Amino acid sequence: MGTEKHSILGDKVHVYRRENSRYWQSATFLNGKNHRVSTKEESLKLAKEFAEDWYLTLRGKQSRGELKNERTFAKAGELFLREFEADTMGERNPKCLSNHSNHLRLHLTPFLGPLGLSEITTTKIQEYRIARLQSTYRGKHPAAATLQKEIVTLRMTLKAAVRHGWLDHIPDLTAPYRSSTKVSHRAWFSPDEYKQLYTATRANIKAMTNGYHVRLAEQLHDKILFMANTGIRPDEANWLEYRDVDVVEDDATGETILEIEVRGKRGVGYCKSTIGAVRPFQRMIERNQPEPTDRLFPADHKKQFNRILEELNLKFDREGNRRTLYSLRHSYISFRLLEGADIYQIAKNCRTSVEMIEKHYAVHLKNSLDAAAINVRKVRP
Repeated sequence: MGTEKHSILGDKVHVYRRENSRYWQSATFLNGKNHRVSTKEESLKLAKEFAEDWYLTLRGKQSRGELKNERTFAKAGELFLREFEADTMGERNPKCLSNHSNHLRLHLTPFLGPLGLSEITTTKIQEYRIARLQSTYRGKHPAAATLQKEIVTLRMTLKAAVRHGWLDHIPDLTAPYRSSTKVSHRAWFSPDEYKQLYTATRANIKAMTNGYHVRLAEQLHDKILFMANTGIRPDEANWLEYRDVDVVEDDATGETILEIEVRGKRGVGYCKSTIGAVRPFQRMIERNQPEPTDRLFPADHKKQFNRILEELNLKFDREGNRRTLYSLRHSYISFRLLEGADIYQIAKNCRTSVEMIEKHYAVHLKNSLDAAAINVRKVRP
């Protein structure tokens, strides 16, 4: 038994049923494209009625200009996610794919999904931006950084469409009224605040009575000292194993320091610590008696760290920036700049760029300004 076919409306619509299928299908050629749909009907009479209504609905959409003969943004989003997952497998944090997927699923596709790619214009993108800024979640508007991440996902989706010839060019995605943004520094601990912090974490150890809690408090204290003297990121610290760290005598300074093989978002990099990181690392070895493959910091200590910050009233800096474990990295970079270290060497040691350091750190350090070069006076005759 083959496929059974019937034609209606002057051979403009075909109703057919495939072998071993219960339901009739409907098909037509309209606006330069084949359209098919399942009628979900087992009766031929009902299937023909469904097909006629479906065809007339398509004709109505065609006359109103609603029948798209191009790929939609939703299809481009599916293409981008499929390519991104295959192309970055094993090279990017799985959370990157999850973030892009959430941006598309929750915000971009509901607003732009039904539109043809040629309809994604600068005006439509600005409408999306305004709609997102006016929306609220739990009483809060989305932060500028959140919206920027969604625009990045939008740009990458449109780039995928351009590569496949679905779109001629990417429209302008820049915000029209934000050509210049306020320069701000990242939350850090000043030298006095840092001393206040590690003094409090040392006292926190003595306040604990339970052996398990004592060990956690000791680990937190050493983690703070370790991160503030190496500048590694919190995620890099979480991945560190004891075999990644060596205690060495530095030829250039004659000091005992740590050489660290760091694995993080930039791949494998290397870091040389200050002398202040050596003793905390040695204490962790004495306390934990680890295997080479054991993690230095198997616990994240976030709750304990935040509790101490709140007790010290250090959770926010004077600009209202929230301090986290990441602030210890910012503090390390700022401390090195205050001591007059070479900015290029700091960037290499922290696996970042000179531009990022100049933008987020050096702008707020008075020691980075040379008064002798600023307060120059001409010799008067």
